[in-house]
Formats: sequence, C-alpha cells, structure tokens
Amino acid sequence: MIINLAMTSYRSLKFPLILVTFCALTSAHAADKKAPPPKPANQYAAFDTHPDEHVTVAAEPCNDPDQCSFFRLQYIQHGFIPIRVIITNDSDTALNLDEVRMQFISANHDVVPAALPDDLNRRLFSTKSAMGTKIPMVPLTIHHAPVDKKITQDDEEFGFPGTTVNAHSTLAGYLFYDVHGLDDPPLKDAQFYVKMIRTLDGKKELFAFSIPLNKWLAASSHTATESAKPESQKN
Repeated sequence: MIINLAMTSYRSLKFPLILVTFCALTSAHAADKKAPPPKPANQYAAFDTHPDEHVTVAAEPCNDPDQCSFFRLQYIQHGFIPIRVIITNDSDTALNLDEVRMQFISANHDVVPAALPDDLNRRLFSTKSAMGTKIPMVPLTIHHAPVDKKITQDDEEFGFPGTTVNAHSTLAGYLFYDVHGLDDPPLKDAQFYVKMIRTLDGKKELFAFSIPLNKWLAASSHTATESAKPESQKN
C-alpha cells in the first residue's frame, strides 16, 4: 500500500520525456529475496522518539541496490531513493495513518512527497509503452496496464500493509522518493518529516517527527569502514 502523501512545496524536477524501456531491468534474484523483518524503530540509526507519546519513527534509506535487491525493478538507478519508514507504537492507544504526511526534505528545503505508482511507472518505462500499441492496418489500440505489474507487486509486498498501528506494535513499509535533480548526495543534510499521525479515535494528533538523515549516513559510513578493515582490526 503506497500511502498518498501530499506535499507542501516541491521544486519541479526535469527528466527526459522518453526513457528507454530496457533500462528498467528486473533486479537480480528479486523473487528469491525478502525484506528483513522490521525491528523496533529505536533500533535503527536514524529515528525520532516522543517519550510522552510513547511513539518512535525511524527512516532507513537504501541508496545501494545491493542492499535492497529484493525489489523487482531498479528504482535507485532511475533516481528514486527507497526509504523504509518504521513506526513503533508503545502506547496503549492505536494510531491512524489515513492522513499522515511523510516527506523527504532536502538540504535546500525541497519538500518531496512519496512517489505514486504512476510516478514510478512513468520514470521506469517509456511513454511509448504507456500509450499503447497500434495494430497495423487495424484502427484499434491495445492499451497496456497503466502501472507495470512489478511495481504493484513491490507495493503489495514491501509497502505499508495498512494504516493502523496497533498499541504496542510496529508497522513498517517502503516509500519511494524522487531525488532526480537534487544536489548530490541527496541524503546529506536532508530530513525525513512525518506529521499528522492521529490516534485511532481521532481525538489527538501527535507532534511531528523530524529525522536527520545524516545519522543514517554516519552509521552507514562507519559500517562500510569496519567492513573494509582486515579481520584482525575489526571491533
């Protein structure tokens, strides 16, 4: 379930109108891999917790295709950053995400909402494929499905399974953010902002969560450095 997230402001990003279809290659071994089960949000590198509300939200980007090769398509290579959002509700009241806003805010304050399936489809596949196929000598057009099946399968398997976070539970899902055209590296000095989480009864709206993605970059850099060391030098 890709949650439709509104944007406050969003710089128009330019990309070629026609992209070559074969660039949207299927990720290797995607069918054989699963996303790791979500941990409590405070066990990730980048999170924000509200002790009084007993809720923690974490953001776990993936900017290396090898680290999230379970996706069926090459989203990262086409300018999208997958971000796994993890919400841990340690309170006694269920939460509602029906009106939630989850936004990527760049270092230049570009506010980027989560991409919709149509956005992903337009970038990964050519406009020719999206418009349909003409049958020679016959005035008919075979219209292709508006969204590629692999995109909907990834959404169903790796997106949010629902919009209710039960009490004393964790809910997680991947969203995709269009960083094509943003300053490189797009995660540096960026924030992940989550607002309009409400209690299930609608009586209370939680304070907004702001997660600095530099925390994730620092942790990733440390992990890469440790991995590069000889075994005798590792902690």
